[in-house]
Amino acid sequence: MNIFSHFLNIVTDQLGALSAEGKLAADLDFSKITVEPPRDAAHGDLATNAAMVLSKAAGMKPRDLAELLAAKLEAAGHFTKVDVAGPGFINLTLQPDFWRAQVAHILNARNTYGEVDAGRGELVNVEYVSANPTGPMHVGHTRGAVFGDALANLLEKAGYKVCREYYINDAGGQIEVLARSVFLRYREALGEDIGDIPEGLYPGDYLVPVGKELAAEYGDKLKAMPEAEWLEIVRKRAIDAMMEMIRGDLAALGIEHEVFYSERSLHENGAVEETLAYLEGKGLIYTGVLEPPKGKTPEDWEPRPQTLFKSTEFGDDVDRALKKSDGSWTYFAPDIAYHYDKYKRGAAHLIDVWGADHSGYIKRMSAAVAAVTDGKADLDVKICQLVKLYRNGEPVRMSKRAGSFVTLRDVVEEVGRDAVRFMMLYRKNDAPLDFDFAKVKEQSRENPVFYVQYAHARIHSVLRNAQAEVSGIDLSDSALAKADMALLRDEAEMTLIKQMAQFPRMVQSAAEAHEPHRIAFYLYELASAFHGLWNKGKDDPSLRFILADDKSVTLARLALIRAAAYVVEAGLGILGVEAIEEMR
Repeated sequence: MNIFSHFLNIVTDQLGALSAEGKLAADLDFSKITVEPPRDAAHGDLATNAAMVLSKAAGMKPRDLAELLAAKLEAAGHFTKVDVAGPGFINLTLQPDFWRAQVAHILNARNTYGEVDAGRGELVNVEYVSANPTGPMHVGHTRGAVFGDALANLLEKAGYKVCREYYINDAGGQIEVLARSVFLRYREALGEDIGDIPEGLYPGDYLVPVGKELAAEYGDKLKAMPEAEWLEIVRKRAIDAMMEMIRGDLAALGIEHEVFYSERSLHENGAVEETLAYLEGKGLIYTGVLEPPKGKTPEDWEPRPQTLFKSTEFGDDVDRALKKSDGSWTYFAPDIAYHYDKYKRGAAHLIDVWGADHSGYIKRMSAAVAAVTDGKADLDVKICQLVKLYRNGEPVRMSKRAGSFVTLRDVVEEVGRDAVRFMMLYRKNDAPLDFDFAKVKEQSRENPVFYVQYAHARIHSVLRNAQAEVSGIDLSDSALAKADMALLRDEAEMTLIKQMAQFPRMVQSAAEAHEPHRIAFYLYELASAFHGLWNKGKDDPSLRFILADDKSVTLARLALIRAAAYVVEAGLGILGVEAIEEMR
């Protein structure tokens, strides 16, 4: 249950009652009313802006309307305290028993706790990673891969149907470079001395096995073929090999896509021409001359007629070219066709996860989606900023030109999948991220993934000890849910309960904002509340979780921390991180 939605309904019900009594107009718009945590926890548990947003339409001063509503809410009996603050905000303090009841609610919901129906089963297409299939995934791809996967998990938790998709850039010049690089390795596998890898080709040793496979299958037959013939054979084999490698890299992070969509297929099945003909029929494509680029004009720039898309009609800065001077399509043309295809497959919500170097492409892509879907689809492009690697505070040097870079698998093998995923999400996606191998392996509060996993492991350690120390204790969820929660009286216990009760709201707000990092931050705060309670029990024996002479209190406290473990597990599940039961 999202308690904030629950009490929003109570607030609007009382406003409806005031309308029925003739004290308020009957046609007031409640859509802008919120019930949220107050900025200062000392002011209560909840705060509502109802009087502030309704005062003008109600023809009343905000404070007068607040007093009227506060009296109604106080009479409803859900609150121990109802205060009108400032110009008309209402602060609400809930009955302690309401909070305590949340423990049993969580135990009954188990891992489904936090699920909300914000998405109502609507389809969202989340396209992420989409790295060019020219080699293994490096650390630069890792952040977008983890972000996209966690966002997909989060949206599912919030009630959306999600399609996880990878767009294979298997058309264009880079793929030809890949094929020529593999062909060089094929010649090497046949015993030819190829010398240094020529400038412009991919130098990585990861292409050596592909060359050997081609040599084993074809012998020297490829060398005797016309270039156009061997280039097609090698191209296909190279892409298949690279995609197999990429799928393996993603599997190391626990990532699987439902759809791998080929860019080349758009060209082969005529989708590009079909999409642009559709736009042309709407009068959105024309032949024209673009203004010179802003700033320094390239020496080779010249005004010339081009096939252009009217992207300025949909909020872009300039109209965009669809064809190059040689008559081939620009990158933008198949991208329009691809997003139109997503929409035709039933997704009205489109999310693209891109690297920082593509941020300048957002306006034109948003304009294209608005054009091809008549505004019926929305596109949200999430930019993942760069990841900088450090070892003990010193930058890790990489050279893509020399073929030396830190791969995704290098990082996963060194620090583990859980640490990679959590740390990639412990900062907002559009902020740069520093990843220090030493800090990520630290076992301290300063390492958030350890701190959160340790909370879960500590809880299970307590439960194992209780099973061994308390004769005949029943630790099933159903038995713990029946514990006397009124025995949970300490301030630290109530703090933990209130933190757990925030989770459904956190899921909904993070999903609506497309920001999975909020879940990582939330889990750290939840773990902090639990560890604080643990430490309090170390200092005061009467607050320990297991009291040999008081089984009722023991059951209530075990119910509390078992519920906390479920919330931690549900949150880590969104992030794709294991909720371990024992620290290794």
